[in-house]
Amino acid sequence: MDRNSLTRRQFIHIGTGAVAATAAAKVTLLEPNLLSASARAVPPSDTVRFASIGTGIRGCELLQASLRVPGIECVGVCDLYDARHDAGKEAVKKDVPATRDYRTILDRKDVDAVIVAVTDHQHRKVVADACAAGKDVYCEKPMSHTVDDGFAMIDAARKANRIMQIGSQRVSSILYAKAKEIYDSGRLGDVFMIEAYWDRNTASGAWVYPIPPGANDQTVDWNAFLDGAPKRPFDPVRFFRWRCFTDYGEGLAGDLFVHLISGIHFITSTNTVAQRAQSSGGIFRWKDGREFPDLIETLYDYPSFRVVLRCNLNNEGGEFIAFYGTKGTMVIKDSTLTYKPQDTRPQAESYSIYGWPAKLRNEYLKKWHEENPLPAPLNFKAEEEAETFATPAGYNDVPDHQTNFFNAVRSRKPTVENEVFGNNAAIGCHLSNFAYFNKDVAVWDAAAKKIIKD
Repeated sequence: MDRNSLTRRQFIHIGTGAVAATAAAKVTLLEPNLLSASARAVPPSDTVRFASIGTGIRGCELLQASLRVPGIECVGVCDLYDARHDAGKEAVKKDVPATRDYRTILDRKDVDAVIVAVTDHQHRKVVADACAAGKDVYCEKPMSHTVDDGFAMIDAARKANRIMQIGSQRVSSILYAKAKEIYDSGRLGDVFMIEAYWDRNTASGAWVYPIPPGANDQTVDWNAFLDGAPKRPFDPVRFFRWRCFTDYGEGLAGDLFVHLISGIHFITSTNTVAQRAQSSGGIFRWKDGREFPDLIETLYDYPSFRVVLRCNLNNEGGEFIAFYGTKGTMVIKDSTLTYKPQDTRPQAESYSIYGWPAKLRNEYLKKWHEENPLPAPLNFKAEEEAETFATPAGYNDVPDHQTNFFNAVRSRKPTVENEVFGNNAAIGCHLSNFAYFNKDVAVWDAAAKKIIKD
């Protein structure tokens, strides 16, 4: 056989075309799972009454989403900035009691659960107090500000026998559920490499939020904000742009990596911590006094695969996760999911043998085709097609995630993203930041429950 002879793959493509040719990729619109829809009204006895501790950007988003969740009632809001009391009431479309002091919320007998949407550095304190007060907790991501905080929060939830869910809502998404279905089916083959990024290119995306008119040391409880952080004079930039500073937040890792890590853990059923992490990045554009980088890339070592994550505040790349398997590739890009199979059928060598003498080459090809005969024409199968799935217009996974939480509050069954899952994802964020700031490989010491240098 010479170089122009038909290969096995080319032969399969010859014929009617309807059977052999690869058709256009399927596009399937996913059906909402109706978690936040109820076939019947929830009886008053099953109504869960909750309050939101924190009514800033995320707190108000959660309150707005709660309006789509059946069988719950907001009965109070809390924030350290007075103007946010009105923002919280507007978000929930109800005139509820408002306070600066979250402990007055926890003292109320009519509060069954709380949403904790405060700064990262105060998660531990508020969650521990809420659990001790007998309240179930929905805590925004990242779960913790430090490794010690995370394990203390687990202990608090378990000691008080409280339901706890962390707010990385991708684990309740219909898109991620489809991705998990494909992953679990084995259609990807063995996956050894996962790549993900979440990039933004706006001042808001870089947390450069405008300071509200009227925000001052009279309308903001600055001393309460500093609880758990170093004392310093009132600084509205630190209060409203707290994610930029290590005293209060976890930067890009805590804001965006945590979603990517949670999604990867959910899809791959990996409820553990990466063994090692290496980071690179810097502050290249947003040189406004922030301490966290505006570009960071981290390589994680897991037992059976590697993960590369990137967040870049200097380009609008959107949200992306790719799973590279030996049989196919699966990509989540914003609101779409694409699965593309690879042709893994046996193929005769078609490259290196052209450095052989013709006689040896032809002998090899003759023997290979004898050992790998083509199937009968009627037994040919069309190549597996690429598939694309998309969420319907307006789909939002936050109400589904909240519904999972409130259903768990009623049933007392585990949540989809409990404190252990949330802690493992948060430790991934801590590994990234540890490696970046120490300019060294971060190693997770599971026995000691701490991060150490390599």
